[in-house]
Amino acid sequence: MKQYSINKGIGRTVEFKGLKAQYLFIFAGGLLTVLILLMILYMAGTNMYICLSFGIGAASLIIWKTFSLNSRYGEYGLMKLGAKRKHPQYISCRKPVQELLRVKSKSRDHEK
Repeated sequence: MKQYSINKGIGRTVEFKGLKAQYLFIFAGGLLTVLILLMILYMAGTNMYICLSFGIGAASLIIWKTFSLNSRYGEYGLMKLGAKRKHPQYISCRKPVQELLRVKSKSRDHEK
C-alpha cells in the first residue's frame, strides 16, 4: 500500500518567497499595474529605453517596498495599522455639562 505524506500547511496563511498574507496581493497588484502602464506607454509611442527604464525602476521599487513592509509590520501588522488609523483620537461629548451633572429623581419618573 502506498503511503502519502500529510499536508502540514492546513490553516496557515499563504506564503511565497517570504511574502505573507496581504503583502502577496500588494506585490502582485503592483507588478500588474506596472505592466499595464508599460503597455500604455509603449502603445503611446514612448521611446523603448524610457519604457524599459521606467518599468525596471518601478518594479524594483514595488519589490523593495513590499518586502520592507513585510519585514517591518509582519503578517497582520499592516491591517492593525489601518485599524488604528480609523479609531478616533478622543471621544467628544457635545452635551452641556449641566445636563450631564443633573440628577434625575426616581419619583418624577414614576409619576409620568
